[in-house]
Amino acid sequence: MLLHLKKYNIILASASPRRKQLLAELGIDFRVETRTVEEHYPADLPPEEIAVYLSDLKANAFHVDELSENTLIITADTIVTLDGHILGKPASRTEAIEMLQQLSGQKHQVITGVTVRTQQKRSAFSVSTDVCFKELEPDEIEYYVDEFKPYDKAGAYGIQEWIGHAAIERIEGSYFNVMGLPTHRLYEELQRF
Repeated sequence: MLLHLKKYNIILASASPRRKQLLAELGIDFRVETRTVEEHYPADLPPEEIAVYLSDLKANAFHVDELSENTLIITADTIVTLDGHILGKPASRTEAIEMLQQLSGQKHQVITGVTVRTQQKRSAFSVSTDVCFKELEPDEIEYYVDEFKPYDKAGAYGIQEWIGHAAIERIEGSYFNVMGLPTHRLYEELQRF
């Protein structure tokens, strides 16, 4: 349905296999190209602005002078917040277990910021989804961490994995946003390019 996008060389600037899968499922032709970016943000930013700030950093890593007129870049960043506290990507097994212990029996927010950019135009937005976990037993948490090694995932989990099937009681909002790309909103934004 996004036939007008055929005029663009579309770059997904993300190494995430989930984002790659979701963008492909929208029927968009693209290639993956990433840049190394230090993912730091101002300490006083509210959580809903952090994800967009980080997606903008990734988009701005592609300098305007290296973009052709028909290049369109899509970047995204996902954060998990619990009671206003950011849960990043766990650096170790212990940290992953601690994060999942915090999420156990709680409702938290998953916020994905997305930036779509060409030489002439830029659009950035975020989408938030509430996720409710059941109470997790210690052996369930350890099983998940040991089997799925969620060290590349904000909040130490992937909704599409075992833990999503076994432990998430409900979500309020976009499932695909929790996977890392709010496809419904991205589709709407791409219609305007």
